[in-house]
Amino acid sequence: MPRKTSEKSQSPSNSVAQLEEEIKELREKKNAVILAHNYQRIEVQAVADLLGDSLGLSRAAKEVEDADIIVFAGVYFMAETAKIVSPERKVLIPDKNAGCPLANQCSADMIKKARKKYGEDIPVIVYVNTTAETKAAADLTCTSSNSVKVIKQLNAKRVIFGPDRNLAHYAQQQLPEVEIIPIPEDGHCYVHRRFDVQSIQQLKARYPDAVVFAHPECNPDIQDISDYVGSTSAMYDFGMTTDVDTIILATEKGLVDRLNKERPEKRFLVAKQTAICYNMKKITLKKVRDALLKEQFEVIVPENIRLEAEKAIERMLELS
Repeated sequence: MPRKTSEKSQSPSNSVAQLEEEIKELREKKNAVILAHNYQRIEVQAVADLLGDSLGLSRAAKEVEDADIIVFAGVYFMAETAKIVSPERKVLIPDKNAGCPLANQCSADMIKKARKKYGEDIPVIVYVNTTAETKAAADLTCTSSNSVKVIKQLNAKRVIFGPDRNLAHYAQQQLPEVEIIPIPEDGHCYVHRRFDVQSIQQLKARYPDAVVFAHPECNPDIQDISDYVGSTSAMYDFGMTTDVDTIILATEKGLVDRLNKERPEKRFLVAKQTAICYNMKKITLKKVRDALLKEQFEVIVPENIRLEAEKAIERMLELS
């Protein structure tokens, strides 16, 4: 009986170098651009035309002019956002099952109920980590980079905010004059909820001169003990310019990997080794190649929803 060979051995194009070359060729042939979030695998980051956080990638998707295809290496709501702001492009996601549990915690129906409860005149702001339908039901969106700025510029006494309660808490600390009403009451990112004070204190004991930088999706007790709190783009900018030798980051491991690669003379530590977004990690080089090769897993947003969601995103971009 002939010996069976593995799928990998039958397909030599599965090697990293060969996949990178195929992606490069397909990108040029199909006039495509690859956008990747900071939480992607390091090898996926390496083939991206642009790396960034939700705000940066939203702007990049909107400003794409000379590409026919956008391959979005991120979770589904991010690819949806790209399609919303760049409807004339074909938007592909390498893994159609790369969802975001946080995005599913706030629905359009929840917004309708909140308006009825608190008042139709109260602005509703949703994190970009939401579905297209939820964005369409809101007045505007925000990201962890601009939540405080966006809320402040509304000049409102009360706002309804969803779905991340910890980001709402962060904004509330910065804007005590505004009542921020979180919906749902316990919306959260499971990755950023994994950080605990004890783990960070243990790292600080080992590296007493280290600076702690936390994402605003972290619990309030983590925000309270951190030296800085900010988005992944703020973390990246800090990491690339700081003179501090050791930085403890309370965010998903992908950003830590990126910084360690780009500034090897510094020490970037993830505040907890289990801080991994398994949905982000569903995207692989092979899946990026296959998305380009087969033009598969196109993101479709119904036009009536897209138009309303676009208004919410455009208002955010105007205010930030």
